[in-house]
Amino acid sequence: MIFNQLVDEVLNLAIIEDIGSGDITSQILVSENLNVHAEIICKEDMILAGMPFVKRFFSILADYFSSSDIYIEEHCKDGDFIENGKVVASLTGNAMFLLAGERIALNILQRLSGIATLTKQFIEKIEGIPVKILDTRKTTPGLRFMEKYAVKTGGGYNHRFALYDAILIKDNHIKIAGSVKESVLKAKNSSVYQKIEVEVKNFEELEEAIAANADIVMLDNMDIESMKKAVRFAKGRVLLEASGGVSLENVRDVALTGVDFISVGCLTHSAKAVDISMKIRKVI
Repeated sequence: MIFNQLVDEVLNLAIIEDIGSGDITSQILVSENLNVHAEIICKEDMILAGMPFVKRFFSILADYFSSSDIYIEEHCKDGDFIENGKVVASLTGNAMFLLAGERIALNILQRLSGIATLTKQFIEKIEGIPVKILDTRKTTPGLRFMEKYAVKTGGGYNHRFALYDAILIKDNHIKIAGSVKESVLKAKNSSVYQKIEVEVKNFEELEEAIAANADIVMLDNMDIESMKKAVRFAKGRVLLEASGGVSLENVRDVALTGVDFISVGCLTHSAKAVDISMKIRKVI
């Protein structure tokens, strides 16, 4: 796991937000030199995601506690299916340090494991069909790196990370440029090294996109029958991505239309956090 500056900034902000000048409850009730052994336990079936970020978080937190540290023994790795009640990791170290970091560490694991678990459910729905499940940019501001990591951990694929790393022409771009064809041609003339993806809402726009040699066409909020028709019309001349209104209930039907990709915004914007807790087992 390679950590970038943004991740460290987010983790530092989390420390400032939740710990601030100190955990006043623990300062009253816990001895500064007390060490404990604790366990992180999953309380429902899930796909684990986020342990590298938790380890990085505790490493950063150590700077706030005069180089105190926590020893973490991982019993599971990211991507593992974990049954309710299983111990994910054991932690040993200073009690005040551990209690101060508990909530942030669990928030990371709960959020990312929820995304990975939901992604895995989508992957299972399309089993046997040659289509890829993609995430979107509908992520929590500042947490995109973590959340897209969780999608990959659950078996999905990352769409573009941000506005700067891929060309995706959407309806508002088309409105300004004048047409799908003009948008694609202008993009191709300006960027010979980037693949061009364009969003279309009907067959006229799909025909324009193919005629302009778009690389990928996003079928925006088309129903199942329209997607099937679009696949027949395209005849493999362009890669097709289904987008909009995709759920666990209909994703298999969408996949069976023959599209190449299915982008699913709810992987990151609506994933339910899984239930994970930390329990102190003994004082050392």
